[in-house]
Amino acid sequence: MNFTIEHEREEDGRWLAEVPELPGVLAYGATASEAMAKAEVLALRVLAERLEHNETGPEPISIAIPAA
Repeated sequence: MNFTIEHEREEDGRWLAEVPELPGVLAYGATASEAMAKAEVLALRVLAERLEHNETGPEPISIAIPAA
């Protein structure tokens, strides 16, 4: 499984990061790095939950964070 973290700056100055391949996985941060780190942690939690509930099988995963 390959996942990508996308990020953008909101009008209020906060950064929003999301993993499009995992609906609902998005996080805000004061910086782009903080938002992306939070989104990565959340993505891993979602995948762990899916494994625990037998919703998916174990597969190698890769989370790509685009260069700034």
